[in-house]
Amino acid sequence: MRFHWLPTLSEPFDRNQELETCIRRLWTLSGSACETEHNKSMDMGNQHPSISRLQEIQKEVKSVEQQVVGFSGLSDDKNYKKLERILTKQLFEIDSVDTEGKGDIQQARKRAAQETERLLKELEQNANHPHRIEIQNIFEEAQSLVREKIVPFYNGGNCVTDEFEEGIQDIILRLTHVKTGGKISLRKARYHTLTKICAVQEIIEDCMKKQPSLPLSEDAHPSVAKINFVMCEVNKARGVLIALLMGVNNSETCRHLSCVLSGLIADLDALDVCGRTEIRNYRREVVEDINKLLKYLDLEEEADTTKAFDLRQNHSILKIEKVLTRMREIKNELLQAQNPPELYLSSKTELQGLIGQLDEVSLEKNPCIREARRRAVIEVQTLITYIDLKEALEKRKLFACEEHPSHKAVWDVLGNLSEIQGEVLSFDGNRTDKNYIRLEELLTKQLLALDAVDPQGEEKCKAARKQAVKLAQNILSYLDLKSDEWEY
Repeated sequence: MRFHWLPTLSEPFDRNQELETCIRRLWTLSGSACETEHNKSMDMGNQHPSISRLQEIQKEVKSVEQQVVGFSGLSDDKNYKKLERILTKQLFEIDSVDTEGKGDIQQARKRAAQETERLLKELEQNANHPHRIEIQNIFEEAQSLVREKIVPFYNGGNCVTDEFEEGIQDIILRLTHVKTGGKISLRKARYHTLTKICAVQEIIEDCMKKQPSLPLSEDAHPSVAKINFVMCEVNKARGVLIALLMGVNNSETCRHLSCVLSGLIADLDALDVCGRTEIRNYRREVVEDINKLLKYLDLEEEADTTKAFDLRQNHSILKIEKVLTRMREIKNELLQAQNPPELYLSSKTELQGLIGQLDEVSLEKNPCIREARRRAVIEVQTLITYIDLKEALEKRKLFACEEHPSHKAVWDVLGNLSEIQGEVLSFDGNRTDKNYIRLEELLTKQLLALDAVDPQGEEKCKAARKQAVKLAQNILSYLDLKSDEWEY
């Protein structure tokens, strides 16, 4: 900063006069700043009470916005009614604000009402979204299956049937294919439902696989009788837990079951096993069983706090995506290369390495991650198959020789399939696209052409035709997989 009021060397210098001038200037600057701050305070203090009230209401509405966006339940849930009640109350509050006919207040009230109505609409859409209803319908099928097959099992019925295992697997697979469109509410709903059903599956599998030499004879030690009793209670608790997870038991609560299980652990800890190793091991096994059941009671809360439903940030999914990204780079290099045969060997070697990386991906007992890995493996293997076919066709050109007409007909179809497969690898659309319909028709024609080939008793031709049919069907399946719009 330059101070132009300082004297030059040619001017006479009066120290007192200059000091007085300096103080006067500083006082003027300070006064201006204070006046500005005072005016701001006056403006804030003079803000119309209606505007202040609207700002308070908007703040309250904003505080529940994330709960609305992430709401994953249905319209009959307690939390839905609570959020609906809060937002409706705020609408009434907004409506009661007096605008006194002033345009700025009317506009502020209108904006506040629109924002609140938007959240109310989003809450309703989340609860009634067609895919949310689809998730609920699938879950109700699982409930019926558990009620019919599992609850009787824990009440002394027969063992778990293959029908149940197949039914539960089908339900899990269908849930993984429910579209969420990236909506947080649908992701949460799908994850919570899958978590419950997979937990039931794990509990049952763990129980069925376990065939210990225990329980011990009660003659071994007095404490064995108590451990045996606790183990019976744990088996009952297992059935209660399954019923709770699936919502088919209204007479029990998770909190009460947690207290019961914790009490059983306390009873076991208080037992004196007198240093007997076999009894200590028996007790430890039962305690481990109880701890596993307690873990399942915390599943839903854990999903909310850790955002486990958002698989886009999951370590295993990120690893799968990294593999797929590299696979697509290799695919583009092959499809765009001027001399593709030069890339066949190196590409296949790297693709085999990518398959190895996918084998190492942790599934975390999550069916969505399992499905993501399965699809990624198919993507990589399809590209390897494409290279294999291209190599076989190149070799055939080099070693041309006389061959059976039927065998030649099969090779002609394989050549067509190779060209079609290249297009399928590049396809990026859905089943309503014209290109999808065209590719599907081309593949169907190749299958019909193979069906028309008469091997005339040639075993070699029969085997070649069989392989070609399988390849065409695999390409069709891959086209379906690419176009089904599956998501994590």
